[in-house]
Amino acid sequence: MTSQTSSTWRYYQPGAYASANIRITPTTLADGRDFFYLDDDPEFVSGAKTRELHDPRHLAYRFASHLDVDGNEVPYAAPQMRRDPLTGDWIPMATARMNRPITAGPGATAKGNPLAARKPGDPYQDGEVPDTDYNVVVFENRFPSMVRVPGVPDTVTNVDGNPLWQQKMAGGRCEVICFDPNEHGLPADLPVRRLRTVVEAWAFRTAEISHIDGIEQIFPFENHGQEIGVSLAHPHGQVYCYPFIAPKLETELQHTEAYHERTGGNLLRDLMNAEIEAGERIVMRNHSWVAYVPAAARWPLEVHVAPVRDVLTIDELDDQERWDLAQMYSTLLKRGNAFFDKGDGKGMDLPYIAAWHQAPIHDARRANYRLNLQFFSFRRAANKIKYLAGSESGMAAWVSDTTPELIAKRFHELGPIDIDD
Repeated sequence: MTSQTSSTWRYYQPGAYASANIRITPTTLADGRDFFYLDDDPEFVSGAKTRELHDPRHLAYRFASHLDVDGNEVPYAAPQMRRDPLTGDWIPMATARMNRPITAGPGATAKGNPLAARKPGDPYQDGEVPDTDYNVVVFENRFPSMVRVPGVPDTVTNVDGNPLWQQKMAGGRCEVICFDPNEHGLPADLPVRRLRTVVEAWAFRTAEISHIDGIEQIFPFENHGQEIGVSLAHPHGQVYCYPFIAPKLETELQHTEAYHERTGGNLLRDLMNAEIEAGERIVMRNHSWVAYVPAAARWPLEVHVAPVRDVLTIDELDDQERWDLAQMYSTLLKRGNAFFDKGDGKGMDLPYIAAWHQAPIHDARRANYRLNLQFFSFRRAANKIKYLAGSESGMAAWVSDTTPELIAKRFHELGPIDIDD
């Protein structure tokens, strides 16, 4: 196990606030995965208290071979990905995820919460956090969809020897970010100061992972709610680091690049400015950010959040922009929970996906892109879900159940919400 200070990071540069108020302490879990504490508690920031770095579990090295039922040694099976000849998309095939624990919803298969702080004396002792408490933690996923395996060549081969079907190692990276130690809490209920630490975690990992060989796109996101398919009911998000450009970002890059070639402008900036000029679909604004329902919104509840300043990736945000983002994200989550009325005026725990779209790492088209958050829910009423059926799933041809103007109108009806900072 190792411990370092934040001054040792090669690429991440904390601003004035993070330097004074957030301490990052790295260690290594028992199977060799990276783990990081991000503390905003003053006693830990000052060094008066320290975190537990030793993982007491007896885990085999993550890439170790194992014995099959006949006693034969079987090497670690690196995740593979295959390319769809019809679309050009790479499809990771992560069979190891079939064995991951599911503790939330009707399909739960395991007891205990691997994202909770360690509880000495509890029968469940397979948690990922070595300490008995924490503020925010980040660690490599134990059941990754993509991972670079030492010694496995990152070369393209052909399935069945046929060049129609290309395959290679899915040499990306998957990380988990736990927002808070309260396993029964909701992200919407976190204080802005804690969400500010989460924003710093996004920036920290974006800066560092951008320099890992083979990574092309870094995608921080949050899945929330059983209806979304969340397998662990704990306030947390993930960071997927693709060894390719994901299809949705690829489509956006094609359009932003074509727009720049045609007009000389930045499509995402011009869309934000056009929404500001139109006014009707703006749902929130502060000094650094604008939140709006896009004019061609697909989902029953959809909000895009854009920085006022031209920014490519989260780690380029300055201190004020990171604070303003934390405040706006807090307000967005609260208003999302109040969006649908069940008749008692209390709203509901909204299922949602919050997806960060950042500029790709190496692709030259990154210069004409712009950081943005796309927040959406497929709940279309307090008791109804929008299912992606024939048209959406079969042809990716979307049919909206509402209009962007009605979505924005509902946000306006909610009025101001106090932020606990």
